[in-house]
Amino acid sequence: MINEQQSKRNFIKLSGGMLTGTLIATSGLFSLMAPSRSWSLSLTTLPNNVAEAILMATRHIFPHKNLENAVYALVVKDLDSAATNDPAVKKLLVDGVDTLNQKAKGEWLSAKPQDQNKIILSMVDSDFFEKIRGTSIVSLYNNDMAWAHFGYEGASFEQGGYLNRGFQDLDWLPEPPKNVSPAK
Repeated sequence: MINEQQSKRNFIKLSGGMLTGTLIATSGLFSLMAPSRSWSLSLTTLPNNVAEAILMATRHIFPHKNLENAVYALVVKDLDSAATNDPAVKKLLVDGVDTLNQKAKGEWLSAKPQDQNKIILSMVDSDFFEKIRGTSIVSLYNNDMAWAHFGYEGASFEQGGYLNRGFQDLDWLPEPPKNVSPAK
């Protein structure tokens, strides 16, 4: 069981850098099940249905086909923390999910993915959308699990910089013409 005291880096080491799992909501916890390990994300303030909707909304706002729900759950964790510290944030998130459900004429999570997407995009100018988007930028992309998924090795300063560590290993761009390269 990975708890909050263990770093994300240790989780990646334990899992061999691979994130596998599915998201299951159970009794106030998000449980992420991997083939040989499990860990859970405790919610302190947000109701499960709100947390599930926020996770799915985050996937629609920042779609990455193969990025595991464990990474998206970090956004939910940070929003739950913000809601714990500020009742106005909790109200914003709960009311935002209620609006999603109203626009879906039922439960937004039960709507077809393309309908979910249309509904969340119809709220792009709302404070709800902006709270999720703003929190996601940091929570989703500034963590070791996302970095492992995207192939980012992290900061290079501690390892002497990039000059001798991959600076010249771009294999997805064509070679530049010789006349634009500096002489050796």
